[in-house]
Amino acid sequence: MAETPLARQVEAFLAELARTASPATVAAYRRDLAALADFLAGQGIEDGGTLDTALLRRFLGGERARGLAPRSLARRRAAISAFAEHLRRDGRLAHNPTTLVKTPRAPRDLPRPVDVDALARFLDTPHDGSPLAVRDQAMLELLYSSGLRLAELAGLDLPDLQSARVRVLGKGARPRQVPVGRRARGALDAWLGVRGALAKDGEPALFVGARGGRLGHRAIQQRLARLAKVRGLDEHLHPHRLRHSFASHLLESSQDLRAVQELLGHANLSTTQVYTRLDWQHLAAGYDAAHPRARRRPDDSD
Repeated sequence: MAETPLARQVEAFLAELARTASPATVAAYRRDLAALADFLAGQGIEDGGTLDTALLRRFLGGERARGLAPRSLARRRAAISAFAEHLRRDGRLAHNPTTLVKTPRAPRDLPRPVDVDALARFLDTPHDGSPLAVRDQAMLELLYSSGLRLAELAGLDLPDLQSARVRVLGKGARPRQVPVGRRARGALDAWLGVRGALAKDGEPALFVGARGGRLGHRAIQQRLARLAKVRGLDEHLHPHRLRHSFASHLLESSQDLRAVQELLGHANLSTTQVYTRLDWQHLAAGYDAAHPRARRRPDDSD
């Protein structure tokens, strides 16, 4: 991106975003805004303060015409909206023009939750007791126990962990507190007992790597994928898969969508409804058991 007012504005926005978002999100938004900057350059525009709804509709329409997938288009719009909001706060825009641009509908292809019995066997598989193995077990148990995002787990500091709950900073810098289950608490206590063997002096991170510093996102993903192979889990495992399993298994047991929404840190209930899928048989059984006019009499027929 050439050195223009727009380029400086984008860099300032990305620096601000990096304080609360994951590196993957920052990298994706950088690509999205670079595409927007290329489009604007073709229009002779070098300042984000000139953004308007018509320009953004033309840009996203062109991206759709060249075959960009709905999910990528939705992320493009989200990146531009966040950038425009940054410009509005700085006084460069009177309003956020993306509010009048329709979000492309993205497909709802969510990851399958891991089977509850298979996941229990995986988590209960013995390990060698080394500090790294104890750390990995604590991460696994906490991800499944509390439904944390990858960035939330990686960003945890020691004071965030309390006796029966953990305090996290979620998307949009929204704080929340999530319960920690008994098995996760035991695994965390075991990790805290050996953490000093790895952590550098003064390191605040709850989870550290072999060199003593905060464990990064990519390292966590690699450890989970490796553990799935070593422990015989016959499918790919990543942090979001454990978060989805947490939500699905909890919702199947409790049927309390609002509670699961709070635990996941979703701003909108519609996100939770898409994110957590109950099988129809379970829903029907719950309905038949709970609704006063759903119970059939023995002589009822179809």
